[in-house]
Amino acid sequence: MTKLVEFLGREELFAPGHRGCAGCGDAMAARLVCKAIGKNSIVVTPTGCLEVISSPYPETCWRIPWIHVAFENTAAVASGIEVGIKALARKKRAKIEANVVALAGDGGTYDIGFQALSGMVERRHNVLYICCNNSAYMNTGIQRSSATPYGAWTTTTPPGRVSIGKRTWEKDLPAIMVAHGVDYVATACISYPLDLVEKVRKGLKTEGPAYIDILAPCPTGWRFDSSLTVAMGKLAVETGYYPLYEVVNGEVRVTVKVPKRKPVSEFLKAQGRFRHLTDKDIAVFQRFVDERCKRLGIP
Repeated sequence: MTKLVEFLGREELFAPGHRGCAGCGDAMAARLVCKAIGKNSIVVTPTGCLEVISSPYPETCWRIPWIHVAFENTAAVASGIEVGIKALARKKRAKIEANVVALAGDGGTYDIGFQALSGMVERRHNVLYICCNNSAYMNTGIQRSSATPYGAWTTTTPPGRVSIGKRTWEKDLPAIMVAHGVDYVATACISYPLDLVEKVRKGLKTEGPAYIDILAPCPTGWRFDSSLTVAMGKLAVETGYYPLYEVVNGEVRVTVKVPKRKPVSEFLKAQGRFRHLTDKDIAVFQRFVDERCKRLGIP
């Protein structure tokens, strides 16, 4: 415990007292990210769960500079801040150092904000973009996003006699960022805090854009008991559903190795959003997970 405190620090830059649900994965992610980036940082967050729970007027959980922006323009605003810092440094003829961090959900990253994100990384802005991925639009009523897994129940993909739930597989955004030429791309999970913090610090050291996708289990949307958030994240990794890896200059390295993967059924059956799946559906899901792990060199 002493080593953990020394590594993470005692100071809380994402203050307690937020209004998130019990067991909120987003809040856990924000707390760890803030510990990793430190005081000399500017955070940009769009509309979403994290914004709503952390900034109810006139209060805020943020103890570092933070700005709330529209759903679609997180990366654009972060790009502007980064350019503004450079312009101010030229004007003052002085070196100004500040971490510019975008912290958005999967709806504001995979879907609504993707165009701005693509432009940001193509222009090579020195911004760390972090997606807190809870796999749906939780704040507005648990609607599906392109990060929602195949077969999942959401309010816009209800299962029934003619529907399995969501009919498509989730978008592989980390791979898309690698295809954009981003030098540092990683996946992380709130259940593995040291791995997460190390990756955030690596992302900050990267010259140019960096992208990190953090799995943030949501008790409300995923339909599990709020005491099991960390356990659910571990199951996602242990079954191979959400492998933890980093891609540095195109080279892939798995950072959390699982000696023997558990059946993906253990992850699926622990959540109410998958309770309608049949054994046949779970077998299809297992094949998908096996193929993804094989591509990453995970046995």
